[in-house]
Amino acid sequence: MPRTSIMEKAEVNDPPRKGIIRMIAGNLAGGDSQRARKTQVRKAYGTTMEEIMDVEAANGAHLIQFDQEEQNGPGIPGNDALVITALLANYEIERVFIDSGSSADILFGEAYDQMLLGDVPLEAVDTSLYGFAGEVVHPKGMISLLLTLGTSPLRKTCLLKFLVVDIPLTYNVILGCPTLNAFSAIISTYHMKIKFPVVGGVGETQADIVQARKYYVEAIKRRKKIVLEEASGEKNPSKRGKDPMPRPELKEETSVTVQPVEELLTVELIPGDPDKTTKVGSKMKEDVREQVINCLRKNKDILAWTPQDLEG
Repeated sequence: MPRTSIMEKAEVNDPPRKGIIRMIAGNLAGGDSQRARKTQVRKAYGTTMEEIMDVEAANGAHLIQFDQEEQNGPGIPGNDALVITALLANYEIERVFIDSGSSADILFGEAYDQMLLGDVPLEAVDTSLYGFAGEVVHPKGMISLLLTLGTSPLRKTCLLKFLVVDIPLTYNVILGCPTLNAFSAIISTYHMKIKFPVVGGVGETQADIVQARKYYVEAIKRRKKIVLEEASGEKNPSKRGKDPMPRPELKEETSVTVQPVEELLTVELIPGDPDKTTKVGSKMKEDVREQVINCLRKNKDILAWTPQDLEG
């Protein structure tokens, strides 16, 4: 089978859309086993220049560049996430987040359920993902789907493996390094674009700054809601309409008197003056008690008996 037969399949045929996925309310880069990951490391040392040139020839030798005029949105660039719309298994998927730091392509559970991919089996996965809210997440499985980027005729399709993860997130899909490498894609957050070589030129996909900022706000709200629910123990979806932080029941105030742990003895610091006294514990050893009393009497001048005795 020709090398580009799968990658160019959607460039020839433009199948009808099955639907649109809008709102959704690890690392397998080296394989799913220790042996596969070791093999991947050995391949890194054995890659030849001829193999690199073969890949470049398959993708086309077209120059990829970004011009100042291509900048999208306001005159001053922001720090917005790269969020695009892509064609996945003939579904037009919105809220696709480009994450060049992710070593896996991820399809989130709610989007997966809406795509009705029951005829495409999930492969078992042993590798867990790390970094989701600081916890370990084990994928439901892995699925191979055709992903298409660009617009006809400058478009490309690749068969990619997606980890299906059942956690709530604002995005439907995360495209990481596997996608970017499969497409030989170059991203520019300054221009809010992705560009990649195709047969006959350079394909591109434009991100939307307005939508990216909207999704960011929704992601923050969603995360705050989850934190409040976890803090209050409210994890049942059917009860989320209630107050996420229930108030504790108020109890009637009762008067509490602090009692000494032992009987106290009254000591006159100035013998013969009953107004200038203090108390010491009765369970003190007698010699220790005498030392404490003598120390207090010796330094009686620094003690304040009335507000008038306070200097300053």
